[in-house]
Amino acid sequence: MVRVLATGTFDILHPGHLLYLREAAALGDELYVIVARESMVKHKPMPVIPEEQRLAMVGALSMVTKAMLGDERDMFLPLHQIKPDIIALGHDQFFNENELERQLREHGIHAKVFRVKAQDTCGLCSSAAIIKRIKERR
Repeated sequence: MVRVLATGTFDILHPGHLLYLREAAALGDELYVIVARESMVKHKPMPVIPEEQRLAMVGALSMVTKAMLGDERDMFLPLHQIKPDIIALGHDQFFNENELERQLREHGIHAKVFRVKAQDTCGLCSSAAIIKRIKERR
């Protein structure tokens, strides 16, 4: 059994999220997803949707074996529980693959990091674009 891990904020679910998770799921037999805690989102605006609701939405997707909230202090802590073989990064996630693999090894996690290259090019394939459209229409 190959266990794949995907992570993200998943603020407003859109086709880009679905493509990322489908591509991640295709890399193995099980797809675990860590949904970012509000307290850990520092690289972009605070999510609009509460974390428990984002978790419920991601967990309801058919390609997801199990969804869970991340840890509020240590992003590596849930990985010890999940024990992924592959960590799938989205095309636009800010992680550097080599640096992440180095950090994983330091934490005793021997997963391979894979960057999902596929991306949906629709006009509303980002939470920011959806929020912008809503503001424009108000």
